[in-house]
Amino acid sequence: MNMQIAVASDHAGFWLKGKVLEDLAGLGHKVEDLGTRDTSPVDYPDFAEAVAAAIRGKRAERAVLLCGSGVGASVAANKFPGIRAGLCHDTYSAHQGVEHDHMNVLVLGARVIGEELAHELVRAFVNAKESQEERHLRRLAKVYAFEAKCGQEAAGTLSKASGRGD
Repeated sequence: MNMQIAVASDHAGFWLKGKVLEDLAGLGHKVEDLGTRDTSPVDYPDFAEAVAAAIRGKRAERAVLLCGSGVGASVAANKFPGIRAGLCHDTYSAHQGVEHDHMNVLVLGARVIGEELAHELVRAFVNAKESQEERHLRRLAKVYAFEAKCGQEAAGTLSKASGRGD
């Protein structure tokens, strides 16, 4: 199954991003490079936002996001509704995250893993299929409910802070 996949990194992940883009294209996927364009220092949240926008806007089915450790990019990406980003350093998590948790963003720490492991992780991620088993769907429904509740609470907080009330 060929997919549309967005790929982005900050400066620390730039060197590995190029390899990931080549790998995905070689597997027959359509890839969109969302930056960064070089190793000049940039802020990882901007690239997490770009990946989230691509998925939420239906320009991409899945995404790969890279930064130095993967932690910051993972935290930032998971702030967006509908984004289920997982930082993976092993192939089991890379496929199981899709199968059981419907993970749509694979986050990689370019200063933590090497090129060969990155290729294995990306392949496990893109080849995995989302489970439709009742137990997985039940658990995901709870996650979606958390997301909806937190979104409503955040909207109320923003309304109060802006003086607009509830």
